[in-house]
Amino acid sequence: MRLYQLDAFTDQLFCGNPAAVVPLTDWLPDERMQKIAAENNLAETAFYVKTEGDNNFHIRWFTPTVEVDLCGHATLATSYVVFFLEKQATTDTISFESRSGRLNVSRTDDNWLTLDFPADPVHKANVLPPALMASLGVKPVDVLKGRSDYMVVYDSEATVKGLNPDFREMSSIPARGIIVTAPAGPDSSVDFVSRFFGPQSGVDEDPVTGSAHTTLIPYWAEKLGRNTMTARQISPRGGYLRCELDGDRVYISGEVQLYMTAEIRQL
Repeated sequence: MRLYQLDAFTDQLFCGNPAAVVPLTDWLPDERMQKIAAENNLAETAFYVKTEGDNNFHIRWFTPTVEVDLCGHATLATSYVVFFLEKQATTDTISFESRSGRLNVSRTDDNWLTLDFPADPVHKANVLPPALMASLGVKPVDVLKGRSDYMVVYDSEATVKGLNPDFREMSSIPARGIIVTAPAGPDSSVDFVSRFFGPQSGVDEDPVTGSAHTTLIPYWAEKLGRNTMTARQISPRGGYLRCELDGDRVYISGEVQLYMTAEIRQL
């Protein structure tokens, strides 16, 4: 089986978010896919199978420990594989069936890829897990909750950058993960910044989290009063995203760099 490793949401290697992608003709047993993801030891390994009809696929995502409902950067990486490496697309838009419904991805003339994902608006989190504030250690401006993540808002990029969470404490919070965000600093070229912590899902800090932007984009569109924005995830590796809100959908665009092509021995 072929295996690709790629860096998503970046224009250079060794930045952005690494993901493994394994094209399949038929699904492997769930346990086997989970073991491959654990062996890869990346934030996400995506597996996909071509389905009936042109440009249609089924995708699944695994962290080293669990299967997840949605992953943006691994979908971006998988789309790169479909478009440019496996050359399985006959148009500029492909569709993935997933645990989060149908997801479309399109390519542009400059080889940027755009995810078309369902928006995940947040609501005020009135009851907070005690471990949330204890693990972050810095009082926020606001705390909100989406379908699966808490979103913690701070007043400055410097505060977000300086957070040093207690991941052991954070791992007890009943959520997929914790998004922290703030408006970008005055000298920044983007509109907002974020980080994403997911010890509950086996990844203490995710380098660039496309799925978190399904929550970030609606929030910042309202705060900034416009529907198109740029964003940077300020993890140590870092990543850059173009963002747009369109009703109940969000468009998340980024670049992908191929790091490695490999072969998995037949299992």
